Amino acid sequence: MPNQPHKILLFDGVCNLCNNTVLFVIKRDRKKQIRFGAIQSQEGNKLLQKFGIDQQYLGSLIFIDEGKVYLKSSGALRLSKYLSGLWPLLYALMVIPAFIRNPIYDFVAANRYKWFGKKEVCMIPTPELKSLFLNDEN
Repeated sequence: MPNQPHKILLFDGVCNLCNNTVLFVIKRDRKKQIRFGAIQSQEGNKLLQKFGIDQQYLGSLIFIDEGKVYLKSSGALRLSKYLSGLWPLLYALMVIPAFIRNPIYDFVAANRYKWFGKKEVCMIPTPELKSLFLNDEN
């Protein structure tokens, strides 16, 4: 795990919005550069430890790119760079300071269970998608 060849998106595995975001990204990551892991998973926890992030952290997606961690709106915008179509244009929003972007992100994050629901257990990828998810072998 020390030298990750892929970008990694850690997400709240029981959040419906987060799971739908993962499926959205999978469809638009034509180069298959991004790997996914639930924050609650063993591999997710290993990465949280490695980067000094609280094990209970569920307030944001966590995007790891070239050994750097991006949280909240910075993570989402950085992630957009790797998607097909016009999505990379969103990265231009990085010119807006995080102290302006993040309150909007935090508002959605704080209400995501109420608005989009919550699963009882983390998403289990289909056999076709399993290779895109972190596990002990990746």
